[in-house]
Amino acid sequence: MTGGHGDLVAEKRGALGLLTLNRPHALNALNDAMVDGLRAALDEWRDDETVRHVMIRGTGPKAFCAGGDIRLMHDLGRAGKHDVALDFWAREYRLNSVIRHYPKPYIALIDGIVMGGGVGVSLHGSHRLAGPNYLFAMPEVGIGFFPDVGASYALPRLPGAVGAWLAVTGARIRRADAMHLGLATHAVRPDSADELLMHLMAGVPVEAALARVVDRDADAPILGKLEAINRHFSHGTVGEILASLEAAGPDDAFATETLAGMRAKSPMSMAIAIEQVKRGRSLDFNAAMVMEYRIVSRLVHDPDFYEGVRALIIDKDNHPRWNPARIEEVDPAKVAAHFEPLARDLDLPGA
Repeated sequence: MTGGHGDLVAEKRGALGLLTLNRPHALNALNDAMVDGLRAALDEWRDDETVRHVMIRGTGPKAFCAGGDIRLMHDLGRAGKHDVALDFWAREYRLNSVIRHYPKPYIALIDGIVMGGGVGVSLHGSHRLAGPNYLFAMPEVGIGFFPDVGASYALPRLPGAVGAWLAVTGARIRRADAMHLGLATHAVRPDSADELLMHLMAGVPVEAALARVVDRDADAPILGKLEAINRHFSHGTVGEILASLEAAGPDDAFATETLAGMRAKSPMSMAIAIEQVKRGRSLDFNAAMVMEYRIVSRLVHDPDFYEGVRALIIDKDNHPRWNPARIEEVDPAKVAAHFEPLARDLDLPGA
């Protein structure tokens, strides 16, 4: 498997297994070949004693990885090829599990945008290095989808109600906040990639190599928002969250801005997202991935996903017509149905 010059380049460089996402024109969004290539390389290097650690990076200045190929998933569903789309998600979720349980240091060098599927191939590794342009978000509720690729496990384990806030708002997080929240483990200097690669290729232990490229920590702006986030987003339903934000009044800038953003999101997707965060608190990683596959297996048949992709990605009119249109119209039974076991649940490595 090692090698390649296409959308994914996997190569052994001394003691380092190096994975390069190579679709800069598509912000390194994951496709079939990349998911399968990542899995094959990780499987190969797991038992290769000459590979001491693995690093994943993106090509281009804008993004580490902006997600999965959501337009392709939309087109497959519209064509009635739901099984093909679900096969992609199954392989992607298995890859996320492999990364989470990888026995060697798995180092994600993240600079620029990291969203959706990009979070899945970075957040679950042992070392998450944030460059100066780091920008994290899970914006799926804005396209009628839900925060997947292990978000059900990771988000509930963030401080306070931050995970719920990220899930239902799609809020964006910069490097200083990511370091404070634990989304990133190390801030690294600009243009430090080559130096880091040199150390890792030479077999320098990861922590020693990182000590030579770490950047100065900055103050985290999110500290000024945590009280409001915890106050509003500790509620158990989206309706209660919205009511709490509304009660803050028009002079509360955080509440006003957050309300406006949430009112534009899919009510059904937000209801699913808050429920998955609640359930995910008590699940181990693989159980969370099984739950996410149950959700996506139902959501791929829901109208909001196709409407959201149409409005924000295809036609770009930014006026999705959600069904239902208001959170008050969401049927709790329909939300719960997304979490029911499948006739054949997702099988995961080591499960």
